[in-house]
Amino acid sequence: MMLRVSFPWRLRAVGGASCLLSAGSWRSFTGHTPPEYTAASVRQTFIDFFRDKHSHRLVPSSPVRPRGDPSLLFVNAGMNQFKPLFLGTADPRSEMAGYRRVVNSQKCVRAGGKHNDLEDVGRDLTHHTFFEMMGTWSFGDYFKEEACHMAWSLLTGCYGIPADRLYVSYFAGDAASRLPPDDETKQIWLDLGVPPSRVLPFGMKENFWEMGQTGPCGPCTEIHYDRQTDRQTDGQTDRQTDRRGGRDVSGLVNTDSTEVVEIWNLVFMQYNREADSSLQPLPLQCVDTGLGLERLVSLLQGKKSNYDTELFTPLLEEIHKRSGVCGYGGLLGPADQGNVDMAYRVVADHIRTLSVCIADGVHPGMTGAELVLRRILRRAVRFCVEVLKAPQGTLASLVPTVTHSLGGVYPELYREADRIMDVINENEAQFLSSLQQGSRIIQRTLSKKDYKDGGFPASVAWSLHRNLGFPLDLVGLMLEERGVTVDQEELQRLMAENYKVASSPAVDSQMTLDVHSLSELQRLSVPHTADRLKYQYTLEGDAYVFPACSATVLALYDGECLVSEVSEGARCGIILDQTCFYSEQGGQSHDLGYVTMDTQEALHPVESVSLSGGYVVHQVTAADRLQTGDKLTLHLDQLHRLSCMVKHTATHILNFSLRRVLGHSVHQRGSHVSADRLRFDFSVKASLSVSELQQVDRCVSEIISANQIVYIQEIPLETARRIEGLRAVDEIYPDPVRVVSVGSPVCELVADQTDRQADRQADRQADRQASVELCCGTHVRQTGSIQDCLIVSERQTVKGISRIVAVTGADATKAREAGLVLTQEVDSLEARLSSSPSGLDSAHRLAKEVGLLSDAVDNTPIPQWQRRELQATLKALQRSSNTMVRKRESKEAAVRAQCLLEENGRKQLLVVAVETDSLSVLMKTVNRLSASSPLSHVMLLAHQVHSGKVLCACQVPKGSASLPACDWALAVCHHLGGGAGGNALVAKGTGSSADVTEALKFAEEFARKKTQR
Repeated sequence: MMLRVSFPWRLRAVGGASCLLSAGSWRSFTGHTPPEYTAASVRQTFIDFFRDKHSHRLVPSSPVRPRGDPSLLFVNAGMNQFKPLFLGTADPRSEMAGYRRVVNSQKCVRAGGKHNDLEDVGRDLTHHTFFEMMGTWSFGDYFKEEACHMAWSLLTGCYGIPADRLYVSYFAGDAASRLPPDDETKQIWLDLGVPPSRVLPFGMKENFWEMGQTGPCGPCTEIHYDRQTDRQTDGQTDRQTDRRGGRDVSGLVNTDSTEVVEIWNLVFMQYNREADSSLQPLPLQCVDTGLGLERLVSLLQGKKSNYDTELFTPLLEEIHKRSGVCGYGGLLGPADQGNVDMAYRVVADHIRTLSVCIADGVHPGMTGAELVLRRILRRAVRFCVEVLKAPQGTLASLVPTVTHSLGGVYPELYREADRIMDVINENEAQFLSSLQQGSRIIQRTLSKKDYKDGGFPASVAWSLHRNLGFPLDLVGLMLEERGVTVDQEELQRLMAENYKVASSPAVDSQMTLDVHSLSELQRLSVPHTADRLKYQYTLEGDAYVFPACSATVLALYDGECLVSEVSEGARCGIILDQTCFYSEQGGQSHDLGYVTMDTQEALHPVESVSLSGGYVVHQVTAADRLQTGDKLTLHLDQLHRLSCMVKHTATHILNFSLRRVLGHSVHQRGSHVSADRLRFDFSVKASLSVSELQQVDRCVSEIISANQIVYIQEIPLETARRIEGLRAVDEIYPDPVRVVSVGSPVCELVADQTDRQADRQADRQADRQASVELCCGTHVRQTGSIQDCLIVSERQTVKGISRIVAVTGADATKAREAGLVLTQEVDSLEARLSSSPSGLDSAHRLAKEVGLLSDAVDNTPIPQWQRRELQATLKALQRSSNTMVRKRESKEAAVRAQCLLEENGRKQLLVVAVETDSLSVLMKTVNRLSASSPLSHVMLLAHQVHSGKVLCACQVPKGSASLPACDWALAVCHHLGGGAGGNALVAKGTGSSADVTEALKFAEEFARKKTQR
């Protein structure tokens, strides 16, 4: 049964004395001098309203990288981190499972995927890639009525927005989806007093909210704001009004009008969109509301746009200082000569997005969210250099301004400021170099044909975008300068096809030769692919040099059969006479890169590389016509390959170190090597202890620091199997087979088996301490190339099988630094707790700090051994802090009770106000008083002056049938606009009031009437 709370108010424009922004200060909307509405005060008012007045829990913003949700590129809404609650899948032991009412301000990025605002940013005054979404949630608590009431109260009361400037929309239903209209929400707004002409129905597009292709969804109701006060016609006010006296602009709602804008969306999560597009009811009916901070601030400040608020103006001023153009003027369209103001907006928006994303661990890259961030960075660089005439390095120089603006709310920006600037500068330099290459490709393509009468090849434009990181609007601008346009229809098709391929399951996107095609290749005497070049790289100084590779197309595979040629846009597998690309095998990810032809300008991205029956299949989507006999040049993504090499050698060293520390009972059960991390599964009875984790990390570090040579040799399989200490997994190996040995030449290992006796072999193996494995993967030449390797996770996936996740290089160094910082914070907290703070407030703060620090230790990448130690320490501190809080509360309650007894004696009825912020202390004080005076009816109220909240606690004598404690508390708290609960003996609750005196009088009179009957 759903709890329903009755709200007595009707349509109004003021209210809520507890809010920071008073209704009387709304003079900016009537032409008077606007008050100082800062973004910080607007954000804090929102949080205080729901946390203090409506008992919502404040939950910090999650990082913009989704937590364990592969369906999202970025966190694009406040609800993302709460999906387990919407779906009913949250761990019942977790803190999240206890959430009922939540408020927060969430960092959101909408660029890529379903919610993609990237190409619109700068063209108007409203779109952003990064924004703050202030939101509230109810998880099986309140629903539509209460959500609407609270939203209306905050807007018209706390923020003082005139009610006659607001319109509301609701879901009109959808016959195709068999969804009825949301008449319940419509009636709620009408009951609140919103005129029928301002309660507007809309369909699925406007008023049915969905996070993505799948996931929680439901009907929504939106609150829209009319920016204009009056319209003047020939000096006279236009009297086109509704019954409230304001103008009627309902026709502008949901029309992308700049005059009437949406400010708050209240989503009623009732369904989950399944993979088959069907709608299934969610386990709980939930509420998810979202209010964009940037837009609300602009409205409250009476600004023309978000870019005119203090969230952006400091950035615009800093950009102007570094640019070679005039200052920002807020112009749009044709009035914006040279797109200068558009460039200002793009750079100001994108540097915020880049700073937040990089601080949260999303770096520019080649896939997924990283690829989107790469495009954002390059779009910003282009506008800086090409339009604003700013020197290289301008973009990174804006990071301190972003940090100053947002760092107070998101302190990670301060911590990561230097790294953010380094990442931006490095990627900017790479892009400026690729700009020259892209310009040459465009010029060569144009020189071959006159495209002024027809569209520029979309395949070339898309290749520049996908492989060189060119923003599509940059390609369009460069062509526009030459009087040429892109074939937009074909470009849209390529984009759609790319999205389809990228979003399809990996098993479907992998192109593998079938048995019939393999048989046909053999019948045609097509030789197996020579792929020795994938191993023929060298270490010259500190740099790895990879061989160039040219090849001939021997066969083409269209997914069903062999073909002699494929047309542009076709997805196919290319079989070459030779290749330098590594095909996915042995737990190592396949190489990435692209292939080109001397006779074409197009780049053919290599999406995957697989090995079938001796043939290496390079899967591409043809950017131009391909046919057998074509001569191709292969371009390897060297950074991706090197990252895989580092992780693969580190995996071998980790495997050896585990066996060295834990013994010969350890056996590999699986592994995976990718460019960003390594995963290693192995057999072991239980999770590793702290000491064992330390020993393994130490062993790995020693081998890396020794910069041992990595020896690789191909020998007969039978000979390899006789090598002492050889590690192999249950696979079918080729013969001859590659042996990878760290620190000892393979020829010496083979000689040991024939020239040494068994005891001598054991001694030499003990002295040598070499990692020796059968492996077809690619490896670094010396262990020093790994730089560092660290276990950041270790857990048992099933009984007897543990999984380790490790990082290398800079990621490992960062994890070590994070571990030291957290250790210092735990040590500091432990010292403060051991000093036994005397005050209750201090005890509460320390207890809360223990919880927050525990979350950080659980979720931050740090050495796993260190995580285990800190978790044990924090668990003890949690017990200690809880005990300390209880003792301080009891002590304070005893003192307060004694003072009240001295002041009032042992009365039959005691109703007084006390000063405390703790309902627990208030209840304990009541208990003490009742213990000292068992026949007394006791009620204490505590008024929170700063918020207007009133705490209430009471206790009555046993057997007091005329006045149950729960009835007494409920009556008083309802009188205060709140609620209460308890039993016949004790009860407590909350309400709100500007003055507690009247509430005390009501409580006493209520009790007297009941007890005197």
